[in-house]
Amino acid sequence: MGELKVNDKEIVVPGQVLATGMDYLPSGDVFRDNDKLIASRIGLINISGRVIKLIPLRGIYSPKRDDIVIGKVVDTTLHGWRVDIGLAYEGNISLRDGSSDYIETSELSKYYAVGDYVVAQITKVIGAKIVDLTMKNPGLRKLGPGRLMRVTSVKVPRIVGKQGSMISMIKDATDCKISVGQNGLVWISGLEPKNEEKAVKAIELIERESHTSGLTERVKEFLEKK
Repeated sequence: MGELKVNDKEIVVPGQVLATGMDYLPSGDVFRDNDKLIASRIGLINISGRVIKLIPLRGIYSPKRDDIVIGKVVDTTLHGWRVDIGLAYEGNISLRDGSSDYIETSELSKYYAVGDYVVAQITKVIGAKIVDLTMKNPGLRKLGPGRLMRVTSVKVPRIVGKQGSMISMIKDATDCKISVGQNGLVWISGLEPKNEEKAVKAIELIERESHTSGLTERVKEFLEKK
């Protein structure tokens, strides 16, 4: 018989044995070594039936197709735009993916100028150095005035919440527009600086306490404070 060595929502360290026997299945950053399941990095345990998953508490963003990211336009070329999305190399938006319009090379900066921030979607990841982006799907756009904050990318799902529940709660309570990139950049724009500040503090609270239970209630209490 297999034996579970950890509890759901427990924080574990690299090399820690999570279960023995063949009754449990590894997922995420858990690997099997003979009859043991072992954590490969520091993280939070999620147990769902027989599946043991590890959710990293910190880590570098790893780009995946269809991810929504926030990036800064850093250069224009003959073929489109180069965008910094927080990796060691830049992402590319081609002329074809920049807009549904036909774009002349001389008009590039009319669409996205160097220094603009954009919400883009990854269409292709090739090897270690090529990430192609598009601006043509719903919700993808150039961002206006607002404030940017950086969060740990692995905390993004907790900040967004199930079906967007957590971020919707923050938007409603602060009357701010908020966009969250899976690369860990968050854009916040409100009518009043104090509302933007409240949204920032709420997101910082989620990031700091993402591994704890009862988080939704604590965020709600924080947002309801005058």
